[in-house]
Amino acid sequence: MILFKTINELKKYITAKRLSGISVGFVPTMGALHSGHLSLLRASKTTTELTICSIFVNPAQFNDPSDYQQYPVTIEQDIRLLESENCDVLFLPSVPEIYPADFQKKQYKLGALETSLEGEFRPGHFQGVCQVVDRLLSIVEPDWLFLGRKDYQQCMVITELIRQTGIHTRLQIVPTMREASGLAMSSRNLRLTAQDREKATAIYRSLQWIKTTIRPGTTLALSEAAEKILLEAGFDKVDYISIADAQSLEPIENWDGQLPIVALAAGFLSGVRLIDNISLTGE
Repeated sequence: MILFKTINELKKYITAKRLSGISVGFVPTMGALHSGHLSLLRASKTTTELTICSIFVNPAQFNDPSDYQQYPVTIEQDIRLLESENCDVLFLPSVPEIYPADFQKKQYKLGALETSLEGEFRPGHFQGVCQVVDRLLSIVEPDWLFLGRKDYQQCMVITELIRQTGIHTRLQIVPTMREASGLAMSSRNLRLTAQDREKATAIYRSLQWIKTTIRPGTTLALSEAAEKILLEAGFDKVDYISIADAQSLEPIENWDGQLPIVALAAGFLSGVRLIDNISLTGE
């Protein structure tokens, strides 16, 4: 694996490789890698001939400064994991490399995606996500971008970013990786104690309960009952449990039994914010 810290050196390398006509896969991360990230790398290795992973904790997407400061950094372990998966390139830029003094921020038109669910509780978050992904895609210019389904709304936001910018990159969304308990793998799980990790499984159980219980008709009582499951399990606060249109994320108050829908949840446990989602009408 080759490590690059500067944009110029990375772009020179990619340009030289592209002369042979190879396809490029890109996995952007914020580090603290786990099996979920590795599943993205494997998808890229299967689909493309050159896999590039980036590790960059993006300050622009944190609306809570303390969350940014506490975000886990495990770079030495991350490098070992990337090497074990035969990742071809690691891009490890500094903040000034991505956001130099003359960097011009853009404003992205995301509509309701920016103000609902994660957007409502993390104002400015998706503008920051688009800012860094737009920047990284302009640097790497990959044929394929690989993201995890755990960040369902983020995947929808990046889909819209690609559409708006006309970037010639295709997005592949990889299924959520879970621990044996059902807990969705997340870098933030590193901040949970063993006892908290057991409590955290309630977020998946609550979503599974909705899936097994939902019938055509009103859905409000299901969301309220699922929230109660989280609070009784020890969650400090629940930001939302939403049953929504799988395409628009518009909340569904009355389901016709046919529309593809998803259940999404976000809550705090011992000060750590966890999110998860499952399809209610698919796999």
